[in-house]
Amino acid sequence: MQGIKNIIFDLGGVILNIDYKRPQVEFEKLGIKNVGEFYSKKNQVDLFDKLETGQLTEKEFVHQIQQKAGIDIPYDEIIRAWNSIILDFPLRRLQILQQLQLHYNIYLLSNTNEIHEKAFNDVLRQTCGYPSLAVFFDKVYLSHRVGLRKPDPAIFQLVLDQNKLISAETLFIDDSPQHIESAKQLGIRTIHLTDDMTIEENVFKSKQ
Repeated sequence: MQGIKNIIFDLGGVILNIDYKRPQVEFEKLGIKNVGEFYSKKNQVDLFDKLETGQLTEKEFVHQIQQKAGIDIPYDEIIRAWNSIILDFPLRRLQILQQLQLHYNIYLLSNTNEIHEKAFNDVLRQTCGYPSLAVFFDKVYLSHRVGLRKPDPAIFQLVLDQNKLISAETLFIDDSPQHIESAKQLGIRTIHLTDDMTIEENVFKSKQ
């Protein structure tokens, strides 16, 4: 952490526990075939990209999923299946964020959408009583609100520019290698959180 003044965190897989495969399983249970061809961790069709950059509303997204299914699936069932990716906020991670706020400027940078934002805010509220993640960060950047998504370098540049951050003094933590590579191109220091790593055990572990 030598020389680091700013930390940018990804959300899913870093702060929030998620299961990328669950929506695929749940969509298949609803009768949608070939889900893997248009939805996975590394590959998403235009439908999901548009949702994550705010170009599609919740209703438009659900309608398009219904069209892809080719069968009559209730609105609420599609929302439930889509939100099944969201698991929990480990309290230790939220405590780490509060501790880091005392020493660093910290930011959230997440590829997400309005449907998931509602869902993870509900989980957060149930976990610690806070209505949103804003309390844990100096500023929150959600792709569907800013109209950009990782790995587009423009979204990293937006965070740097708006907060007058020096890239060499900034650390970015994410679980997707393509996002890590994009940040590196701007001179941002990075930690790639692989599947067997967590911030509480591998990055900010308490000294006992």
